[in-house]
Amino acid sequence: MNQNQNQNQVGKQGNLQSLRTAGWKQSAAVRLVLLFLFVLLFYFSLAPHVVPETYNIQEGAASEKDILAPFQISDSKATLQAQEEAANRIDSSYSNVALRSDQLLDQILLRIEQLNLDDQVSQQNKIDIYRNEIPGRYGEFVENFVKKNAGGGTYNDTLLTEMAEVIKEQEYTIPEETFYKMPRLTSEEIADMRSVGQEIVRKLMGEQLRDAETARTRVAELVNGSKLSGRTSREIVQELARFAIMPNRFIDKEATEEAKIQAKKNTPPVMIQEGDLIVKRGQIITPEVYELLKDSSLLHDKRNYWPQLGLLLMCLMLILGIYAYLHQSGGKDGLKPKYNNSQLFMLWLIYLINILTMQVISLTQTHAAPYAGYLAPAALGTMLIALLLDMHLALISSIIFSLIGSVVLNTQQNQIFDFNFGFVFIVVSIAAIFSIHRASQRSTILKAGIMVSLFGSASVLALMFLSEQLDQGPLIYSLAFAFASGLLTAILVIGLMPFFEITFGILSALKLVELSNPNHPLLRKLLTETPGTYHHSVMVGNLSEAAAESIGADGLLCRVGSFYHDIGKTKRPNYFIENQTNIENPHDTIDPKLSKSIIVAHARDGVDMLKAHNIPKPIRDIAEQHHGTTSLKFFYIKALKQAEEQGAEVNFTEDDFRYPGPKAQSKEAAVVGLADCVEAAVRSLRNPTVEQVEAMIQKIIKSRVDDNQYNECDLTMKELDKIAHSLKESVIGIFHSRIEYPEDVKPKERMA
Repeated sequence: MNQNQNQNQVGKQGNLQSLRTAGWKQSAAVRLVLLFLFVLLFYFSLAPHVVPETYNIQEGAASEKDILAPFQISDSKATLQAQEEAANRIDSSYSNVALRSDQLLDQILLRIEQLNLDDQVSQQNKIDIYRNEIPGRYGEFVENFVKKNAGGGTYNDTLLTEMAEVIKEQEYTIPEETFYKMPRLTSEEIADMRSVGQEIVRKLMGEQLRDAETARTRVAELVNGSKLSGRTSREIVQELARFAIMPNRFIDKEATEEAKIQAKKNTPPVMIQEGDLIVKRGQIITPEVYELLKDSSLLHDKRNYWPQLGLLLMCLMLILGIYAYLHQSGGKDGLKPKYNNSQLFMLWLIYLINILTMQVISLTQTHAAPYAGYLAPAALGTMLIALLLDMHLALISSIIFSLIGSVVLNTQQNQIFDFNFGFVFIVVSIAAIFSIHRASQRSTILKAGIMVSLFGSASVLALMFLSEQLDQGPLIYSLAFAFASGLLTAILVIGLMPFFEITFGILSALKLVELSNPNHPLLRKLLTETPGTYHHSVMVGNLSEAAAESIGADGLLCRVGSFYHDIGKTKRPNYFIENQTNIENPHDTIDPKLSKSIIVAHARDGVDMLKAHNIPKPIRDIAEQHHGTTSLKFFYIKALKQAEEQGAEVNFTEDDFRYPGPKAQSKEAAVVGLADCVEAAVRSLRNPTVEQVEAMIQKIIKSRVDDNQYNECDLTMKELDKIAHSLKESVIGIFHSRIEYPEDVKPKERMA
């Protein structure tokens, strides 16, 4: 009795210790801390690339460090100076005005002709009239021209004003003696003078004249070459032509100002390129430099917090995607996450490693050679997640890695994401996931790395063709880096896999396949020392794998766990019926309580042996939990009969003949336990029928459900039905030759 109580107490203490160990793994508080670590990882990995550094400096003080431009900055002062220089280089704009000053000459000659024909006016009066009236007609002509064209759109008002001023300044003064000669002109002489004078004025005014005096010097030559023969006529027409000639090309101040404004607009802003030195260490901060730093939000007291807020929101959205998947893919109620905190921490480490590799590669990039970023092993994280966790989480992570990589490796200015890197990374990540899915050998990782190289090179080539960047040098380097990235990814995955498997006790498919090798020391020991148990374990593996896959559990884990679940029997092989060949059953001669102790010890012994050989915990859990706390009814009943025959007092209960547990904590442990019991039960039947097999399976499941063996794992009744159906089909397939079918009746019965 005391011995049984001690064993039960030890079992309970082990369960409590297991619960304490697993407590932090399921703790909601720890999970929140880990999610916060994800936010910190995303924020601090992206902040240097999207949030500018600020400095605590004062105007007039010396800078304690070199200050480099964190992004492209517009130098407003230098830009204004460049604009002023561009405006100063603009020459004054000139516009021509179509002045018909030959009409002025015609008006003057017409007035002379009319006045000379008037005999009522004395000669002296005529001279006085010419002296006063002719100069006035000059101003009237200009004034009338301005009034006629003002607001007409042909000439702007500024130009007309400028024209009036310049013409007035360059007005020609007719010599006094010319007025004395005018009254003597006859109508015939005036007619000849009109044709000659108008022709000369039209000819000279047809040129672009900024200074009328240059044209007036040519009048005498043209008059002398005309048909006029009279001396007086030539002298008078010469003076009147000079008087009528006026400048016709003027500075257009409005057009000049518009040209200067346009020159300022066309002057590109002076930019301080990303990485350029703004302030050298020890340099005195001048007001201009201080203003530049202030306008660029590079000062502590003028810090712009919008980028930090934007980055924080983006990080929260990224972690929200991971959090949503973990809960949506969890238990049926959506409350129990799919992965515990230990696995979530491993996921964080994978993210950390992948982002660190991107950061290291980004250090090799330059603005002239951004293609070095294609060397980044972007598919590293997705491959590890696909191998160690699951493919769907790897797909979600590939999107996140692509977004982060497009920021970290971005060398373009004035943009946050580089589409080229984002596109290549998403392509190689998806290629890696589907290449590595259901990997069963380490060589598969290398094959997946080659696929990453090929798809990465193809995506880079597509982008180069689309952007028409076909320069031989960048094209070759980009393809070489993209191809090398796949090989680097495979090397890193192969090197990191054992670390994660050992540190976190993760059983990847690759590790499970390795553990299923019959040459493993424990399996060889099982085969050579307990061949019956070995055969039984193989059969249980076949049954449990199919049953687990029918409910979406890990079939490969069930198969490999079945191989090791009875390894503890190798300590006392002859005490287990499958190994009793041509020998007596030792349990027939020993006390039932001792038999019970020997039988239940194989689970604990198996765990110790598995620990000694560093077998991962999920397999140890199957070995420890596959019997749960089920009862050894055979030995309990045998003990009751012995006590009755001996007339002794019954000082024990059925609970004293139970396995110490713990009960199954996972679907896989429960499935292996059922397959173990079913295989042993069917093997005990001589000629089982399909109905017997089905009834036996249902009976075993019902007895375990009634015994509350599945209260600590999330198996549902629907899943138990699927397991029962799968076990029946597998048993029929394995023991086909021994099972009698209802239609297989004997010949005599068929004849009857």
